[in-house]
Amino acid sequence: MAIMLYANGWDHEEWAACVKTVLPDYEIYGPDDDFNPADIRYAMVWKPEHGFLSQFPNLDVIFSLGAGADFLLADPQLPNVPVVRVVDPDLTNRMSEYVLLQCLLHHRRTLRYMRFQQAGIWRELDDVPARSIRVGILGLGVLGQDAARKLAMVGYDVAGWSRSQKSLDGLTTYHGADGLDAMLARTDILVSLLPHTPLTEGLLDLDLFKKLARDGALGGPVLINAGRGKLQKERDIMEALDDSILIGASLDVFEQEPLNDGSPLWSHPSVIVTPHNAAPSAPEAIVRYLARQIGLYEAGEPMESAIDRKAGY
Repeated sequence: MAIMLYANGWDHEEWAACVKTVLPDYEIYGPDDDFNPADIRYAMVWKPEHGFLSQFPNLDVIFSLGAGADFLLADPQLPNVPVVRVVDPDLTNRMSEYVLLQCLLHHRRTLRYMRFQQAGIWRELDDVPARSIRVGILGLGVLGQDAARKLAMVGYDVAGWSRSQKSLDGLTTYHGADGLDAMLARTDILVSLLPHTPLTEGLLDLDLFKKLARDGALGGPVLINAGRGKLQKERDIMEALDDSILIGASLDVFEQEPLNDGSPLWSHPSVIVTPHNAAPSAPEAIVRYLARQIGLYEAGEPMESAIDRKAGY
């Protein structure tokens, strides 16, 4: 049996070496290799062109090489086979590291201190403990739950929102439209880890930002988006920053990637821009996870993270 590996924009040789090491009994092909499409049983991909996967008539499973699969579901020619995304401790830990780092950067006024340093200014700003800051997490899947636990360990007052009701030990949870407004009203730092679906597209807009708490210890709310760029409206983010509806933002994902050279987000003094690397996929860890899913599939067992196409995640 054969695997099609297409890590668009990544180091193909590095990924191929990992796959060959972990799955030595399979033939591994890249999109530029000479292969018979009928031999391909599994596809491990990251952002292939629309229609690319439709050429494989005997495809059994499509594996995303990351935590998201929205780029696959957007393909109108996507084959009608199971789609599996990555839920791996390495990726989860990396995301939580990013979320905690960004919360601390805004909490401890790091951007302002960096500007003071550049100007040679010795000035102490007011500081508050983590327990005085309310963090709200949009999305309570594996990533959201792990980030919530680690933020709470530092002392932040953490709550979370999900589309359907969830009960999690030690965490205040909200759900549905009414629950979203209630959580926003008590949130100083909003963290988005939601997937991109038709229901979440454009969710992070000016109307939502206006519902965030205005009475918090930071002097205004902060947005952190490490989920999906299609959730945010960047024009609204800029307007919210310019009108002090938001006092800061950390953005790892964007409506279009790479972020346009002319975007005002690059130079805004209250914005941290990172190049969609909050939770980079580590080839060896990811491939071992996907190999386990192949083993489950071939044993006739349910795979651990097959997505619900109707829900979009």
